[in-house]
Amino acid sequence: MSRGANWVLAGTVLGSGLAFIDASAVNLTLPVIQQRLGGGVEAAQWVMNAYALFLSALVLAGGAAADRYGRKRVFVAGVAIFTAASLACGLAPNLAALIAARAAQGVGAALLTPASLALLGAAFDPKGRGQAVGIWAGASGLTTAIGPVLGGWLTQAISWRAVFFVNVPVAALAVWLVTVGARESRGTRSGPVDALGAAAVTVGLGAVTWALTVAPKQGGAPLVLAAGVLGAAMLGVFLLVEARAASPMMPLSLFRSATFSGVNALTLVLYAALSGALFLLPFQLIRARGYSPTEAGAALLPLSLGMAILSPISGRIVSRVGARPMLIAGPLLVAAGFGLLGAFSGSPSYWTGVLPGLCLLALGLGIAVAPLTDTVLEAVDDEYEGAAAGINNAVARVAGLLAVALVGFAVGGADAREVAAGYRLAMIAAAVAAGAASAIALLAVRRSKPA
Repeated sequence: MSRGANWVLAGTVLGSGLAFIDASAVNLTLPVIQQRLGGGVEAAQWVMNAYALFLSALVLAGGAAADRYGRKRVFVAGVAIFTAASLACGLAPNLAALIAARAAQGVGAALLTPASLALLGAAFDPKGRGQAVGIWAGASGLTTAIGPVLGGWLTQAISWRAVFFVNVPVAALAVWLVTVGARESRGTRSGPVDALGAAAVTVGLGAVTWALTVAPKQGGAPLVLAAGVLGAAMLGVFLLVEARAASPMMPLSLFRSATFSGVNALTLVLYAALSGALFLLPFQLIRARGYSPTEAGAALLPLSLGMAILSPISGRIVSRVGARPMLIAGPLLVAAGFGLLGAFSGSPSYWTGVLPGLCLLALGLGIAVAPLTDTVLEAVDDEYEGAAAGINNAVARVAGLLAVALVGFAVGGADAREVAAGYRLAMIAAAVAAGAASAIALLAVRRSKPA
């Protein structure tokens, strides 16, 4: 690797790590935010969903913008927006202001996340890209590991607001590294980003999410049906716009590749399982088991550290054995991990009720994440790498958005008994979904040859 490429790798790890740290740290502090600013599980859902909604809806536009206007330029802009929104989160006087600032964070993350992967694709040749993606995934896992521990400690020692302020120095370093190390690169496509498509998918996902969270409690079945129909109609409009647009942000032609379609389907069910289950885990630890925020953060450390250690190794192995066997085995191990968490959810001991399941999750995700990302980039032409990264990120975020929205059906309230019952149900559902992800890899992902 050249020095410039190394700086790009470090900068993109830190930049995308902003989103990973923020998600893991905020997820852990939700029980505390809920107590300080009020609201039930529904309010906690929207602290997460406001971020996930705009990230999910606009990450496609972010990938298209990176291809058209320059990956380096879009990355820096995304980091700047994310940082300003983080400051607004930390200063939020009430829950409404926090949710609005979280939405702005989602906009920034939608720009920087696909641009970071596209920058890696431009900085490394095909031979080195698999290893670079593995390092990126592993280091991102390490930053995710820092999130719960740092978030728990900052919340307990200072305030939940400090969790957002920590993003500022990380963002400054990421921008400096990419500015110094990266050359500007872009795809061959030209023209404006598809604003109509971005608006349609935002309204569509927003309506569906609202139907799953707010509508059941405010208006019952008629309001749920109306919001759901509106959401489905707008998502249909989005597909129609993308099919006819001169410069679509989600080129539907990419889905002609069976591998690209299969890996995105795998991403959808795997990340839905992961997001829904991990949204409930901090509530289970803090509300049902009585952990402090710091103890809950430390309890989650094996998952992220395991991913951080295994993902770079996985990135090297994929070039020897191919992605398909790893994409089959990884989700199976994840399913086993969720199964253990559900089966031993009543155990009072962390060592038997939580740790074994987390270790299996770490092993499975460490095996699967790097091959999944690399396969997405390999399945498309170079000029579409930004769009492909954006689509795959959008699929992962939509999966998380819908999974967190559905948590309300599993948890009726926020007391310990209801959280424990919902947690057990969520782990069983997550195990089934992860098993389905393995089956998708078996059936849909082509038999890749080692590089």
